[in-house]
Amino acid sequence: MPKVKKVPLRMCVGCQEMKPKRELTRVVRTPEEKVEIDFTGKKSGRGAYLCPNADCLQKAIKGKRLERSLECAISPDIIESLRQGLMK
Repeated sequence: MPKVKKVPLRMCVGCQEMKPKRELTRVVRTPEEKVEIDFTGKKSGRGAYLCPNADCLQKAIKGKRLERSLECAISPDIIESLRQGLMK
C-alpha cells in the first residue's frame, strides 16, 4: 500500500478557514521588524497566512487579526504595498 502524503494546512487570518499551505500567501515580519510578502514561504521571521484576494486582506486589517498574528503595528503604506503584492 503506497504512503499517503499529508498536505500541510494553514489558517487564513482573514476568512479564518483552513486551507492547503500552497494556496495561501505568507506575510512575514522579519527580524528587522519589516513586514513583507514571502512568496517563497521560507523567509525567517514571524509569519501569517492570507488567501490571495482583497476580501481576506480587508477582513484581516479591519479585525486587527494581521497585527495580532504578526505581533506588531502595521502602517498604512505597508498595507497598501500588501494590497498591491496580493493582486499580482
